[in-house]
Amino acid sequence: MSAAPILEVRDLRKVFTTKRGFPNPQTVHVQAIDGVSFAVRPGESFGLVGESGCGKSTVGRCTLQLIPPTSGEVFYKGQSITQADRRDLNRLRQEIQIIFQDPYSSLNPRLSVARMLSEPLRVHGVCDRAEARERVRETLNDVGLPADAYWKFPHEFSGGQRQRLAIARALILNPDLIVADEPVSALDVSIQAQIILKLKDLKASRDLSFVFISHDLGIVRYFCERIAVMYLGRLVELGPVPDIFENPRHPYTQALRDSSPVPDPAKKITFRKLEGEVPSPIDPPSGCHFHPRCPKCTAICREQIPEWREIAPERYIACHHPD
Repeated sequence: MSAAPILEVRDLRKVFTTKRGFPNPQTVHVQAIDGVSFAVRPGESFGLVGESGCGKSTVGRCTLQLIPPTSGEVFYKGQSITQADRRDLNRLRQEIQIIFQDPYSSLNPRLSVARMLSEPLRVHGVCDRAEARERVRETLNDVGLPADAYWKFPHEFSGGQRQRLAIARALILNPDLIVADEPVSALDVSIQAQIILKLKDLKASRDLSFVFISHDLGIVRYFCERIAVMYLGRLVELGPVPDIFENPRHPYTQALRDSSPVPDPAKKITFRKLEGEVPSPIDPPSGCHFHPRCPKCTAICREQIPEWREIAPERYIACHHPD
């Protein structure tokens, strides 16, 4: 019998309201997330992939209540996050942390590393000042930063070192779950490898669970055990990493897989080109959101939203014509 999920997202939806048009602006609604559901197991790295603008980061932020969802529920270890009051939410945030995408804008330039990392310990009353200093030094060592980083400020670090600081800030409270929102997309490839290897080591040593948000399929394939594929606010496919990469069933997943470079010069790859542009979430297509770009589109795809169903053990898909 499988363990109970550490994180469960049920039918999550988020609608943003904005103004569009000049000189007489009109109110429009942007459906950023449209009924997303998934679960993360203890000690698991769960990947969330898709094109830019599909709603991946919004899912991560709504999960942590950094953005309140329009509807749906999020449960952490069986406790509702969406229904939690401020006291319970502050307690839960000791166990759930986030690594933001941009290490340059997510760190306060006015705070030294010592103050930046000790502040969460002080806010949550975890330990006294002497213990906080020791924990900060241990955490800096865990993420591979030198001891003299303790007194420095963010502008004194390179991009890779700043991202290590962001990781240290997420680890300082000893969380059980981390939402990593494109944690290496702003870094050079060689630095990306260092950060991913460090996250992999920390996951094993601290028994962490991850929601790993990325558009880089190569990184997701290495780091995650299961992945969910998003398109225009909806999940289209979910399953174990080997199955998704070796036998993708949804046309969009197939296109993503086929457009991802393979580091093998002897292997011949035929890149699949998707026709058309990603539709606007302000005015999404009827039926299946992917039908304007899908080579297998039929009348039912244009008229009916495909049902989210299990087609094999641990394999889920939302498609009228799965392979």
